Amino acid sequence: MANVEKLSVSLSKDLAKMVRGAVGENGYTSSSEVIREALRDWKVKQAIQAADITRLQKAWKQGMRDIEGSQFMEVNSEADANALVDDIKTRGLKKLASQRTN
Repeated sequence: MANVEKLSVSLSKDLAKMVRGAVGENGYTSSSEVIREALRDWKVKQAIQAADITRLQKAWKQGMRDIEGSQFMEVNSEADANALVDDIKTRGLKKLASQRTN
């Protein structure tokens, strides 16, 4: 491997057992290979979490703009929520039907 830096890590007994168990059993040839894959997976997870946070921040900002512009509906009971859901379904089905006829 080009450009490799050796690191030493300390693992709990359970984690060390898990890493050793993955070697050979799961097709890994060394503990280092197990750790490298785990770190690659962690890197992907971090990117997904960052994207989720960005998406939530955008949704929050849009929600705040909607509230400031009075573009919202108060839902104060389960009956209100059910009525809203039914209305959304009805409008969605009408839109879908009109798209199918066009």
